[in-house]
Order: sequence, then C-alpha cells, then structure tokens
Amino acid sequence: MRPALVIFDCDGVLVDSEPISNRLFVAHLNRAGFPFTLEECYRELLGRSMASCEALLAARFGRKLPEGFIAALQADTYAALAAEVETMPGVPAALDALEAAGLPYCVASSGEFAKMRATLGRTGLLPRFEGRMFSATQVARGKPHPDLFLHAAAEMRAGPARCAVIEDSVPGIRAAAAAGMRALGYAGGTHADAGGLAAEGAETFSEMSALPRLLGIS
Repeated sequence: MRPALVIFDCDGVLVDSEPISNRLFVAHLNRAGFPFTLEECYRELLGRSMASCEALLAARFGRKLPEGFIAALQADTYAALAAEVETMPGVPAALDALEAAGLPYCVASSGEFAKMRATLGRTGLLPRFEGRMFSATQVARGKPHPDLFLHAAAEMRAGPARCAVIEDSVPGIRAAAAAGMRALGYAGGTHADAGGLAAEGAETFSEMSALPRLLGIS
C-alpha cells in the first residue's frame, strides 16, 4: 500500500557516512582507554543517539567517557564527513520518483542537525530536505524508542500507520515497529546487516532503485 509519508534515516541510508563515523568513534574510544572494535561499534552502537551510546558505554566499562571526548570526536567526524562523505547510490533518483508521484518525505536521524547539514550539504541533498529534518535531540528518547518517528509524523501531519520508514540499523527498525510504522531495511551499505534487519521484521532491499516499487509508486 502506498504510504502517506516516507521517513528516511540519514546516516547509512541517504549518505554513506557510517564507515567514516564509526571508524573515528572506535579510534577515539581506543585512545581514551575504552577497548572497542569496529565490529562491536556496528553491532552495538549503530543507529543510536550519542546520549544512548554514552549510556551503553558507561554501563559496559563502568565509567563515563572523559570530559571533552564528545566535542573532540564530533570535530574530527564533521571534518572527515565534510571531506569524504558521498551520497548512497541511487538516492537522487529515488527522491525524484517520490517527488514525481507527489509522495511527501522527510529525514529523521539520531544525529544532530549540524551533522545532517554537513552530510546532506556536501552531497547536495540538503535543499531537498529543508524544513523536513528531524533529530533525536528534539525528543526525550532516541531509537529504538518510537519518539523520533512519531515526532516527525506529527510535524508532517501523517498518521503513524500510513508512514513508511527507511532504516539501516536494528535500533531504527525497532523504533519504526514501536511507532506502528512500516519498516523497510536498506542493506545497501557496506556496514549493513540484512539478516539482522530481516530478523527484526523489516522488508529488506539492497538497491535504492527498488524503493519506488516497494512504496507502490512504480
């Protein structure tokens, strides 16, 4: 069934930022004395807000991240993203198809607005999402809780049951399910775990060219 609104995650769905961000996250953690691997980062932290990541790390290691850690990580990450990040293959054509069909869409990310503006700005996608950007910083709880997606749907005046969410992470798929929304798991990134997304009940796909058909507009 054609939805009334399509909600895109940003990192790993619209832009290929996850390999860059997670590489730097692991490097900063290891330098600060928190032994963590890239595989663990993808498995345990992918798709979560920074506040959620901080809480999980504190619970695992029994201590908080050092003062100044987040600021230093964000500075390095934003600089790397501004220099390296690219659009996920097929995204502009998929957005063209949604616009041609008159199907509204927005972006709802665990990342801060500054990060979205950096990545969407470099890739040229920012004008397509101006006024339709939502961040976990706006709600009490990040993914896997439904708060962010429900906030986006309310702001876009769409009922949750008529929304389709495009996600690449398990917390994101869980958040969509908790919000009562259709969950489509994009597994086109090198970081994506199609099996893990499917296990959470997502309809998985690996090519953005398939999205218009999945949404019932082609």
